[in-house]
Amino acid sequence: MRLTSIIRKGEKQYVALCPEVDVVSQGYTLEEAMNNLKEAVELYIEEMGLPEGVGEGELVISHFGVKDAKAARRVRA
Repeated sequence: MRLTSIIRKGEKQYVALCPEVDVVSQGYTLEEAMNNLKEAVELYIEEMGLPEGVGEGELVISHFGVKDAKAARRVRA
């Protein structure tokens, strides 16, 4: 089964999220964060099972930008 990981650098560690099952883990390196997330997700699925709909259909992850309202006001002033 293929799941998604979203990893963001925190102050001291990388924080990893699996949005399909809403599980979070962390690690001091990307590899450690990914391995810890994988283990946490496996334990979650073993204990709780898969939530309804997980694995069905395709997940789309996208990035988009929004204007900085404060910066836009400074430019107009």
